[in-house]
Amino acid sequence: MDMEMAAMGLVGNSGEARSLAFEAIKKAKDGKYDEAREMLEKAKKKSLLAHETQTELICAEADGKKMEMGLLMVHAQDHLMTSILARDLAAEIIDLHEKLNNK
Repeated sequence: MDMEMAAMGLVGNSGEARSLAFEAIKKAKDGKYDEAREMLEKAKKKSLLAHETQTELICAEADGKKMEMGLLMVHAQDHLMTSILARDLAAEIIDLHEKLNNK
């Protein structure tokens, strides 16, 4: 697997997942909870695509393939971690919006 292409895939899918998570929060603020959860599902799918790329890289390294870690890959891993955190926090924020609105 080409490291630069893998890194760009990680950045692209992770960035889209993060954006979808924040769009989900906006939907929840507007009281559109079902739409918010749909956005979170889309975010999860993008995160899974990024995670699959990461898993391929990990497996290749475990199989003995030498991996050079450059700044681009570090950046890509940072995007992945941030997008997962954003998605998890968005789910909690959506739940809070819904609970507060139902009181």
